[in-house]
Amino acid sequence: MTARYASLIHRNFSWMHWEALIRVQGVTLDRPSGTHHPAFPEIVYPIDYGFVRGTASSDGAEVDLFVGTAKNGLVGLIVTRDFRRRDREMKLLWQCTPREIYLAHGFINFDRHKMEGTLVMRYPMHSLWAD
Repeated sequence: MTARYASLIHRNFSWMHWEALIRVQGVTLDRPSGTHHPAFPEIVYPIDYGFVRGTASSDGAEVDLFVGTAKNGLVGLIVTRDFRRRDREMKLLWQCTPREIYLAHGFINFDRHKMEGTLVMRYPMHSLWAD
């Protein structure tokens, strides 16, 4: 994904809508930090991972999100490209510290032959370090 495309997503993504949706619909954590992926046991989640209840993603499942330990709301998203499933989707970053954002981004991009993702931040990263 190009920087221009990421910039378009940042400007056109409905940050406030999704933040409100997460607060109203709630989150289900189905893969707590340190647990293994159900189909690929060699994959261990570095932070809590789940989905936004009552939503649908491009793969037909709920919209995924990483859940951190901050109290800063929806701070960003990662647009992913899964080469095994041949699809693209977004994974939201909810309540994440800068460290947790780096962990989620690194997790998605660990093996770029299988999956890669582009980080799109709602706010400049340096502003999150102040918290």
